[in-house]
Amino acid sequence: MKRLLNDGYDAVEELLDGYVKAHGDVVKLADNERVVVRTTLSPQPKVGIIFGGGSGHEPLFLGYVGEGVADAAVIGNVNTSPDPIACYDAVTAVDQGKGCLYLYGNYQGDVLNFDMGAEMAADDGITVETVLITDDVYSAKDRADRRGVAGDVIVLMAACAVANTGADLATVKAAAEKANDNTYSMGVALSSSTLPVTGKPIFDIGPDDMEVGMGIHGEPGIERKKLEPADAVMDEILGIVLPDMNLQSGERVAVMINGLGGLPLMDQYICYRRVHDVLTEKGVTIAKSMVGNYATSMDMIGMGVTLVRLDDELEGWLNAPFDAPYLKQG
Repeated sequence: MKRLLNDGYDAVEELLDGYVKAHGDVVKLADNERVVVRTTLSPQPKVGIIFGGGSGHEPLFLGYVGEGVADAAVIGNVNTSPDPIACYDAVTAVDQGKGCLYLYGNYQGDVLNFDMGAEMAADDGITVETVLITDDVYSAKDRADRRGVAGDVIVLMAACAVANTGADLATVKAAAEKANDNTYSMGVALSSSTLPVTGKPIFDIGPDDMEVGMGIHGEPGIERKKLEPADAVMDEILGIVLPDMNLQSGERVAVMINGLGGLPLMDQYICYRRVHDVLTEKGVTIAKSMVGNYATSMDMIGMGVTLVRLDDELEGWLNAPFDAPYLKQG
């Protein structure tokens, strides 16, 4: 696989430099240059929403900082947690006196470092709460042990919609928890991603193989087998996700087809077509659709399906106005 880089060791700094130069009307780097913040915070004090994790998943994290969306994103090295100082510095950069909420996927390094950031903020008298995102169905049987994948974006949308109403920290946290509890994801990888420093893939996979259930960092999936047609792959994913969420006829859902970086939009819409038809046949209404690259793994060829069980409240949050470089609606 080929990449257009300079020195791989400089890739994250050059990414951030290029990003804020391209979107300087919306975002800037904080004093800590691993923290991307809004150029202007909300004129009305609100709970600060801080999103974060390793780089390599763009537009995830930095692409969702903007008006009505995240106030800051904390960026680590490729597939690596942000350091605790950056997590803390994000709080001091965006706190408006109503506390802050950390949102990030459930990975051990992230938990440790964001927790240390919250402890440092507490020493300054700033309250920070956390919601771990745990949408990856295959990664663990128990919801609390699951890792976060594209559901990160769903949880962010819900939390931001409520924060923008001026709600207090407990209410915003409850909204994020509700979104997380109703979000279910599973993916398939057809290739590895390529590490900037080494120029080599994270793992080896045959040209005619796929791995169902693989995580966005290359975590092992259910099984590796020969590549199948799109409809068969979607049927396999839905055959696991639908029983896990116990989705019933008459319910409403949001559907996200998330590309992992190297899968063409053509393929993504072919996958969406099958998901739509299966859900419709089961009597499930699709109230919101999202197709595109929301949480990637650099150049990995692959995709994921995310389903969100909706009620009127959650549907309203997901349709709120957002204006970030990679999340615009309303």
